Amino acid sequence: MKEKIKKILNKKWEIRFFENLSDMTKKFSISEKLLFYTLSTILVVSGLVILNKVNNLVSVKVPTNGGYLKEGIIGTPRFINPVLAVSDVDHDLTELVYSGLLKFGKDNSIINDLAKSYDVSNDGLVYTFTLRDDIYFHDGTKVTTDDVEFTINKIEDSTIKSPKRPGFYDVKVEKVDDKTIKFILKKPYSPFLGNLTVGILPKHLWDDLTSDQFPLSQYNVDPVGSGPYKITKMETLQKNSLLIPTYYELNAFDGYVFSKPFVEQLIINFYKDEASLIDAYNKREVESINSISPEKIVSINKDSGAKINVSPLPRVFAVFFNQNQSEALTYKEVRQALNMAVDRYAIVNNVLSGYGSPLYGPIPAGLIDNSNNNIVDNNIDGAIGLLTKAGWVKSTSTGIMTKKISKTKIVQLSFTISTLNSDDLVKAAQLIKSAWEKVGAKVDVNQFDFGDLQQNIIRPRKFEALLFGEVIGRDMDFFAFWHSSQRNDPGLNIAMYTNAKVDKLLEDARTTLDTSARITKYKLFADEIQKDTPAVFLYSPEFIYITPAKIQGFTIDTVTLPFERFLDINNWYIETNNLWKIFIK
Repeated sequence: MKEKIKKILNKKWEIRFFENLSDMTKKFSISEKLLFYTLSTILVVSGLVILNKVNNLVSVKVPTNGGYLKEGIIGTPRFINPVLAVSDVDHDLTELVYSGLLKFGKDNSIINDLAKSYDVSNDGLVYTFTLRDDIYFHDGTKVTTDDVEFTINKIEDSTIKSPKRPGFYDVKVEKVDDKTIKFILKKPYSPFLGNLTVGILPKHLWDDLTSDQFPLSQYNVDPVGSGPYKITKMETLQKNSLLIPTYYELNAFDGYVFSKPFVEQLIINFYKDEASLIDAYNKREVESINSISPEKIVSINKDSGAKINVSPLPRVFAVFFNQNQSEALTYKEVRQALNMAVDRYAIVNNVLSGYGSPLYGPIPAGLIDNSNNNIVDNNIDGAIGLLTKAGWVKSTSTGIMTKKISKTKIVQLSFTISTLNSDDLVKAAQLIKSAWEKVGAKVDVNQFDFGDLQQNIIRPRKFEALLFGEVIGRDMDFFAFWHSSQRNDPGLNIAMYTNAKVDKLLEDARTTLDTSARITKYKLFADEIQKDTPAVFLYSPEFIYITPAKIQGFTIDTVTLPFERFLDINNWYIETNNLWKIFIK
């Protein structure tokens, strides 16, 4: 048999067609040869063009692994740890390195991550999760319910002081087996599933640490998780006996639940402030940056074809009225007139450079459709007419509106706006002051440092009007901001608003597992707030993320916090291959 194969391989094969063609061309004249070779060249080129067009018709570009992205972030990571992460930079890296039982998907949905499935009891008190079969940490260790139980126990440990602890208050964790675990609540809480997007720690690496040692572990800056990327290199700077990371290099994790990310490598550089970050971007040290102030966009070098991606942030900026501190603001017609006089579009354009949405109620832009609004912006004449009809009279000498309550008592439309001494809020306050003065209000603006504003103004409720922002999470839980039980510190009902109907709607929404029913209740809640006007709602800002043209597959939906830009990073890609359609699953 070997001899036959050897004979075949050694045999000289002759192709008669090419031999005959060669003999023929030898007989051609020079002009005939020139014509022959010209036609042959045209034939070959035409064939290649046709083949290319056919290939393009039957093939498509598909993502493939490869490429890198350099991103710049303001700040220095301290806790790349889902239990302890506080800052934006901590959350950014935690999102890349860790996976949770669940994760947020598009359209504010919640999808399975490490969990294969879950079940919620009819009474909404027991959540049972089953893990996927083959899930691993970056060091190759399998993820089990021991890791889940360990992580939640650390969150609930009061000594560790995890920012996630309020979300697991009175929650009991019960391991059933290596793949099944239960969470038992004392009372229904509809946003609870969102809490289970928290990343899971590898117990085998953390178990020997005491609660006091937990925040000091090296794994807080050199973490091991099961997320889309694993840290392969970091550069540190020695500062005051501490190792301060200056950049991280992360590689795509082969064992990631949703398949290995296409972008092979991420390089994350850290900068001390916005000016340093923008300078680094303009020098091409980094290719993507986020959370840039709207007014700084003009200083960004866009020659490289950068894409400016924006998404509404679920944040509510408003002037909250304290009716306990200002008698003038106790009159509903005053609050309504002030609401009518504000020019929200002018604020969005002048303060946010257009990167925001006007807001007319307590539900921020982008969460649910709540477009039932009959307020006309910048309606100075309408506001004056409303006040005049209610008995307010503008003084001819001062131009300030007053109302005679009794023979001996006159109320003057005068109050002070307190706000943070940040450029955007002060600028907004001045625009609002100008509008309200046209109506006949005397308005002063007081600025405070953040600590002073929090401790001496907001917490003791020592303000007449407060220009401030509220961060609403994906869970749309407005209880802390508007329920009457939250009027006093540490509650966040800074307008000290009381309405029995609103209380009931918020209580019911918290315990309703049906999403559509919750949304209906929130719309009714928003209608009640708009009727009472305890605040003048102004705008929701937009999240700004600048990416290079080479990044494809990136979509930006609802972003509540900057780290959520990475929610679908496994779908981003740089490199592509041409593949025939018949071979695509």
